[in-house]
Amino acid sequence: MYRYILVLILLVATACKGGTSSASAASSNNAASRTALTAPSQGAQTAGSANQPSNTAGDLAGPTSTTNGGNESSAVTMANGPERRIAAIHDSPVALDARSNAPQGTPNPNRVPNEMGRIMVLEYHLITDHNGDYARERGQFRKDLELLYNRGYRPVNMSDVLDKKLNLPRGLSPVVFVFDDASPEQFRYINNNGKLEIDPTSGMGIWLDFRKTHPDWNNKAVYCLLSGASAGHNFFGDRGVQGQKSNWRFPKVKWLADNGFELCDHTLWHAQLNKYPDAFVQEQIARNALAIDSAVPGYKIRSMALPQGLWPKNRALASKGSWTNPKNGKTVSYDWPVVFEVAGGPMRSPYDPAFNPGMTPRIQVIGNAIEAMIDKLEKSGNMYISDGDPAVVAKR
Repeated sequence: MYRYILVLILLVATACKGGTSSASAASSNNAASRTALTAPSQGAQTAGSANQPSNTAGDLAGPTSTTNGGNESSAVTMANGPERRIAAIHDSPVALDARSNAPQGTPNPNRVPNEMGRIMVLEYHLITDHNGDYARERGQFRKDLELLYNRGYRPVNMSDVLDKKLNLPRGLSPVVFVFDDASPEQFRYINNNGKLEIDPTSGMGIWLDFRKTHPDWNNKAVYCLLSGASAGHNFFGDRGVQGQKSNWRFPKVKWLADNGFELCDHTLWHAQLNKYPDAFVQEQIARNALAIDSAVPGYKIRSMALPQGLWPKNRALASKGSWTNPKNGKTVSYDWPVVFEVAGGPMRSPYDPAFNPGMTPRIQVIGNAIEAMIDKLEKSGNMYISDGDPAVVAKR
C-alpha cells in the first residue's frame, strides 16, 4: 500500500515539472512572437530621415530639418500661422505599418506622428458605371473610401491645410479630395414625390451613405466648379441633362457650402488657358467666380484648378486678376493662394518651408493609384501623421 502511494507521489511530481517546463517554453515563444511583431525593420529605422533633400517636384524626399538636431526641439513661428513647437519624434515599434494588429477602421495608435510628411490630394472627375482616365466606377469609389478609412486617413478641405488646422486625432492622416468639372455624376438630385433628394447613385450619394456608418468621416472635399460648360458640366447639370433642372443648379452649390464642402474655381467652361490672351483668361476665371458668388453670396474662394493642367501664358493670372463687365462697368477681381495642377504626387506639409500652394500637385485616381501611393508613403516614412496636439508640429 505504502509502495503504491509512493509511486503515485512520484508520478504527480514528474507531471508538475513537465507542465512548468511547457509553460516556460510557451512564455518564451510568446515573447519571441511579440518581438517579431514589434521590432522595427531595418528600413523602418532609417526611413523618413529629416535630413534628406527637399524639392518641389512631388517626389518622396523628406523635408530638410528645421530643428536644432539631436533630441532637442525648438519653438518656431510658422509663416502665416500660429507659433507651434516643432518636436522631433523618434521611431517606435510598428511605426511604419498603419495596419499592424489594428481593427478595421481604427488607426494604429503606434503610428509615429510626422506632421512634416506628405499629404495626398486626390483628383476625381466622373463617378459613374465604369473606370477610366476621367471616370471612377461607383463601387470602386466606395472601395476607395473604405481603403482610405481603414488605412487611417480622414478627409480635410484645402482651406484646413492653408490655415494649418489639421487637428486630427493621433495616428490619423489627412487626405484632400478634389472633384473637377461639376458633373451630375458627382451630385445629382432626384424628385421623389415632389421632394428633392440626393441621388444615392451619384458620388455625393455614395459619400453620404458611407458617412452613415463612418461618423468620423467628415463632409470635407473640394469641388472645382464650371458654371457655363456644356454637356451638363454646369453646376452639376442643366436643362434636363440626366434629369437635372436649371433651377436646381444654385441650390446644389449652396448645399455644398452649407454642409462643409469647399468651392473652387475651374473657369467658366473649361477653357485651355494656354491658348488665349490675358484678357480672356481673366474673364474665364472671374466670371466663374461671379457665378459662384451668385449661388453663395460672399463666399471666399481660395483655390482654382487648371483645366487639363494648362497654365496661362501669364502664369500669375491663374491666382490673381480681374475682369470688367462691359455691360455695367462693374469689375470682378479674384485673388487666391491655391492653384491645383493635374498631377505631381503628394503635396508637402504646410509646415514644410518649401510648401507652395500656388503649385499644388495632385494624384489622378486611376487604377490602384491610391493604394500604391499609400504603400509608397508608408515605406518611405514620409506621410503626414497627426500627433493629436494642435500646439506641436511633430517631425521624425
